[in-house]
Amino acid sequence: MAPKRKPAEPPRDAEGIFRGVSAFFVPHGVQSRRLEVWKQKLVQMGGRLEKKDADAKGARINHVLAADAKALLRELTADWLHRFQGSVVSFDWLEECLKSGERLPEHKFTINYEEEFKPKKAAGAGGTGASNPAKRSKMSSEDPENHKGTGGQGVKKELATGEHQDASTHVHDGSGVQKGPGQLAHSQTSSGDTKDTVGSLDIEEASSGEPTTYAPPDLNRNITEIFGKLINIYRAMGDDRRSFSYYKAIPVIEKLPFKIESGDQVKNLPTIGKSLKDHMMLNSCSMGQMEFEHRSSKKRLILHSSFDSQINEIVTTGKLSKLEHFENDEKVRTVSLFGEVWGVGPATALKLYDKGHRTLDDLRKDDSLTYAQRTGLKFFDDIRQRIPRHEVSEMEKLLQDVGKDILPGVIIVCGGSYRRGKSSCGDMDIVITHDDGKSHVGFLPKFVQRLKDINFLREDLIFSINSIEGTDSGVDTYFGLCTYPGRELRHRIDLKVYPRNRYASGLLAWTGNDVLNRRLRILAESKGYVLDDTGLYLATQSSGGKRAGRSEAIVNCHEEKDVFDTLGFPYLEPHERNL
Repeated sequence: MAPKRKPAEPPRDAEGIFRGVSAFFVPHGVQSRRLEVWKQKLVQMGGRLEKKDADAKGARINHVLAADAKALLRELTADWLHRFQGSVVSFDWLEECLKSGERLPEHKFTINYEEEFKPKKAAGAGGTGASNPAKRSKMSSEDPENHKGTGGQGVKKELATGEHQDASTHVHDGSGVQKGPGQLAHSQTSSGDTKDTVGSLDIEEASSGEPTTYAPPDLNRNITEIFGKLINIYRAMGDDRRSFSYYKAIPVIEKLPFKIESGDQVKNLPTIGKSLKDHMMLNSCSMGQMEFEHRSSKKRLILHSSFDSQINEIVTTGKLSKLEHFENDEKVRTVSLFGEVWGVGPATALKLYDKGHRTLDDLRKDDSLTYAQRTGLKFFDDIRQRIPRHEVSEMEKLLQDVGKDILPGVIIVCGGSYRRGKSSCGDMDIVITHDDGKSHVGFLPKFVQRLKDINFLREDLIFSINSIEGTDSGVDTYFGLCTYPGRELRHRIDLKVYPRNRYASGLLAWTGNDVLNRRLRILAESKGYVLDDTGLYLATQSSGGKRAGRSEAIVNCHEEKDVFDTLGFPYLEPHERNL
């Protein structure tokens, strides 16, 4: 009798739910047969198996799976684990993924092996080996130069897009709805009220989820106001690195409980010390696509003075020669002014300068401006005015009432600096969805029309509908100008409608701030994901093993906390995100 043939193994699905997972399985504390079945399933569904010394051979392990903390430490040393940058989860995660047929967030299955290194508690206080959210955490600073295309100050929604673009190729023409991909997902504000990562900052877990007003001591406004002006100048120049450096420093300074009297008092603070000083000491004065030559040593000293000396100069003289130099330089001053017009980016601002324009009146005579740029110019002074918090609250309520009248159950939340508790806002960022996952389709055109009927929405800037045809992740976008009831003063407003399974990432991105968004995006990349405003995705890999982009496999994140937990980052309430 011929021997029985071994059943053929199911084919490997390279696009399966474990795509991008390179796993090492700890063999202790689990039956060998079950272990082999799990390994087989992981590989069949797109994952890869690695040996524990794989990193030394050039391969990257991004997941370690074990039965529990004790089994984990039988196989791996504490030093190895402390160096490891990936996820350490129990086999339960793999089992639950297989049961559900989708890749689940890992935070509920994280193995807290560090508890094994601590002295044992008295009876009745034992641990389970499962991970619990930390009450306190330290965050290390990130250098934006290591992650190109992040947009810095020119991009308001850091997770939503890459670097700043001129609005000329993505704007509403003033006639109708633009159907198709809405590529421009950021807006411009003169307030510096953007969203992005800070270093070494203690974070306390919020005691409740109630909205909390952000009210820092702000005892050093003489410094932060000057830095705010430098943010706008560098942003207009297209110099995101320097702009972001000052942006990171402002929240740290405004939270200080004392009045700064010397630069020595802050030189060791996170995001301010060596990081910002290094940025100021760069040898060039690159301004995006323009280069400003400064021949004299005096000018070089002004431009490249250290952070300590800038602080000292401000506290002793009340001004900063660096800022005065920029404000007295015609090209810098003019390009900065043009860059404050909505829809005009650094490249366009420079072109307008090169055409001989020097004032906003000059721009008004230029027929090459797009509809959106002309609108931004027309309401230039209005848009620059900040909106008091109580007025934003009233307008949010109006939007919610109108929305629920059109679609019962619709969820409408004002994000941005309002949700982070700021006392005033540069604009309104409105994030919309519906819990049933389908009623959001086609909602935005009806919503916009109703808001125009009551004279709330006034001028359109961008209008892109994708939910009906399912393009661009099904996200609908409207950017425009609105008015507080009974007034003519224009305010910038952005409306974003997300499918329910993408809403958490959208709300997170449009709440900000940029510091947090950049931090989360970089952390996601380090763990084999891609994070943007439309979701948390598994990263794709090229043939060489390097990450090439995002896949279509989206991680199921129903709430913002799911994103934090999946990435292993302590959850922050909105008012704690002013980093």
